[in-house]
Amino acid sequence: MKIFIILIIFFLKPSFLLAENNLLFYIESAFKNNPKLNAERENLKASKEDINISRSEFFPSVTISQDQTSSVSTNKTNQSGETLADSNTDAENKSISIDQKIFQGFQGYNSLKKSKLELEKANFKLRDIEQETILNAVSTYYDLVFSTKNENFNIDNVDLFERQVEFDSARLQKGEISLTDLAQSESSLASASAKLISAKTKLLTTKTNFERITRENTPNQLDSNFTISLDLPLDLKSALEISYANNPKLMTAKLNMYISEKELNIEKSKLSPTASLNYSKSESKDYSATIDDNEQETVKATISWPIIKGGKNYSSIKKYAYKKKQSKLLYKDAENEVKTLTANAWSVYQSSESILIARKAQLKAAEIANEGITLEYDSGNTRTTLEVIQSRSLLLDSRIAYAEAEKNFIISKFTLLAQLGNLSLNSLKG
Repeated sequence: MKIFIILIIFFLKPSFLLAENNLLFYIESAFKNNPKLNAERENLKASKEDINISRSEFFPSVTISQDQTSSVSTNKTNQSGETLADSNTDAENKSISIDQKIFQGFQGYNSLKKSKLELEKANFKLRDIEQETILNAVSTYYDLVFSTKNENFNIDNVDLFERQVEFDSARLQKGEISLTDLAQSESSLASASAKLISAKTKLLTTKTNFERITRENTPNQLDSNFTISLDLPLDLKSALEISYANNPKLMTAKLNMYISEKELNIEKSKLSPTASLNYSKSESKDYSATIDDNEQETVKATISWPIIKGGKNYSSIKKYAYKKKQSKLLYKDAENEVKTLTANAWSVYQSSESILIARKAQLKAAEIANEGITLEYDSGNTRTTLEVIQSRSLLLDSRIAYAEAEKNFIISKFTLLAQLGNLSLNSLKG
């Protein structure tokens, strides 16, 4: 019996986890399977190798070579025209060469610094894509929650109007209402059916988008009550300070500015003198009638100083000087953009909370009004069919508006956190 229970728990455990951490499950799925995110992870690995490539410039390079030649001389004659014997010659050469760069005008140093900055930039780009992936997963999750609620609200609304049409048909036969009242109910039922079709279509579109982003099949039911505690600033000033320090897009723009400085230094270093040291050793063997061996060792120090390359080097310096100015301007623009987007995200977050409170009050009032009007109508009081229809329409609109306000408020918090640069799986799990 115990084994049977353990097996049930084992196979049902994933379902329990989904019920408990539904949102996190789909975020992690999107985080793991998103092609754009995985591509950026590969780019990060490539940037790490660029550092090793830049470091290799400081180490000696070793080249080993070997060749063997064989030649045959035929139809030989001397100056008198006498025929000489054919001859064969075999030669073998082996050599090893070691080159060490001594000085390159700090070109290697700047290249290494640039590679490190490129790696840091790749990290921020990865963070930006990670945030985008998480935000998309959260948005599509709560879009699906809202679309499901919207469909259910419209299904309930159609059921109510169907019952009302039946009820009004019976009342018409008794002479309690007019044909006009029944027509109003039937018209409202047709309108409710049209809204239900629209809600179903929207839900189908949302499901498709959900599966595209999360790479998971749409579940039968989502945990709409599942919430995550997010660490958000208390005021706009704090939000701006955090955003200036952490926003991935702003950090990427800043790193582009630093990288452009290193690129300019690299171009300048190409005008500097360079020094290198070379050691080589070679061994030659000629296999002929008389075997001849030859070994040679050479040490060579080389100093070169490029003066002019048809103006190419000076134009390259000007080119990268312009690029440096461009990156500074782009960084300034990124600062302004981040300031605006952070302020907007903060405003949306604040207003969404206020709207949610107002929508909640609206829904409560609509529920009370609809309940009272329906009871009065059913009891044969002075309430008209039109008043019942209006109250139910207001109730439906209030339910949908409140559900949408809930969705917008939750997403606004995640959007603000992403704008601050603090949206990550660790921040959600913590």
